[in-house]
Amino acid sequence: MNQNITSQSLIETKIAIIGLGYVGLPLAIEFGKKYDVLGFDINASRVEELSMCIDRTQEANLQDLKLVTELKHRNKSQIGLGFSSNIDDLKHFNIFIVTVPTPIDQFKTPDLTPLINASKMLGSVLKKGDIVIYESTVYPGCTEEDCVPVLEQISGLKFNTDFFAGYSPERINPGDKINTLTKIKKVTSGSTLEIANRVDDIYRSIIEAGTHKAPSIKVAEASKAIENAQRDINISFVNELALIFDRMGIDTHDVIEAAGTKWNFLKYQPGLVGGHCIGVDPYYLAHKAQSLGYHPQVILSGRRVNDNMGSFVADKVVKLMIQKDHKIKGAKALIMGITFKENCPDVRNTRVVDIYHELISFGLKVDIYDPWAGVDEVQHEYGIGIIDKLDDAIKYDVVIVAVAHSEFLTFDYKKIMQDNGVIFDTKACLDRKIVDGRL
Repeated sequence: MNQNITSQSLIETKIAIIGLGYVGLPLAIEFGKKYDVLGFDINASRVEELSMCIDRTQEANLQDLKLVTELKHRNKSQIGLGFSSNIDDLKHFNIFIVTVPTPIDQFKTPDLTPLINASKMLGSVLKKGDIVIYESTVYPGCTEEDCVPVLEQISGLKFNTDFFAGYSPERINPGDKINTLTKIKKVTSGSTLEIANRVDDIYRSIIEAGTHKAPSIKVAEASKAIENAQRDINISFVNELALIFDRMGIDTHDVIEAAGTKWNFLKYQPGLVGGHCIGVDPYYLAHKAQSLGYHPQVILSGRRVNDNMGSFVADKVVKLMIQKDHKIKGAKALIMGITFKENCPDVRNTRVVDIYHELISFGLKVDIYDPWAGVDEVQHEYGIGIIDKLDDAIKYDVVIVAVAHSEFLTFDYKKIMQDNGVIFDTKACLDRKIVDGRL
């Protein structure tokens, strides 16, 4: 260990979590049970809500959140969780964990703006002996090639001499109350062997499922990139099967059930692929591959299939309407659900909007209803106004169940539909006797 790092800086673990979304907040709560933790976010209103134990993401265990915030008040700086949007408050901490979003832009290119801005901010408060750990999903090499130079430039400190870095990819599954943060094995890494051990120790102190220490930061970054790319490709395969079997007039789920009787068949289901991980991460891996002169075939072909499923659903719905002699232009359509997955308020990168825009292009009048989604958030993200309740007086020509929220599974669809209406089930979650088509 370099002599510039004092033993005190390693013994006294004071952790600041940068970004308090789906990833950062659960992390801050768990660390707050054992360490002095600051939850930092540039969104002052988010900080104010969390200080009052209000979590709009619904990811936090509110009982635990209250516990760790009370610990902070009782113990001052010894243990517990506090919140701030004031950069000066970061100066008192020596472990920084970055959990900001890493989206893609309109051209499917990685947008590192939040990550670079967070690095610039941390560079302004970085001290000798500090460790910056990134959890945001990136392409292999991003931490050391893109983020560390920013930290060096702003701080004036030397990497792996004055300060250090680590990478531990997030594995949060939004809305999942069983496979929570502490129940999922954590990959860790560090910029030196000593720092890798230090980072691993920190996470191992809260992760019940244990940790896996990767041999390098780049390996840890790559492991995250391929986790979601693999799932994306598997789903794209069954989505392509759905396109094929639709032309054959057979049900994809029936085929999967039959094939699934073999012990080694993987029963992936067709559907829309959105969210902040599966629909985004493969583009990060592809971007890095292309920068090295290799054009990935399988990864991008899978992305193309999955990105087109919304259009397929809309086209299929219109065909079903025509078969039932519905006039398409001016017909009323209702999409049930806009979040990217069931029983979760997260609308990031939802592909339900593809169905919406395609139906609009056909001339339909489209409403979207989702009791989980925030009306203001959907308006801000997509410029789409959604209804906050259903009116039994309005009868729809077509209803598309796009998200399998628990409320939708037992809903009486007859009361909101025309007598000859069309029901399309993208999740195969309803009794097939009441639907006209499904993926």
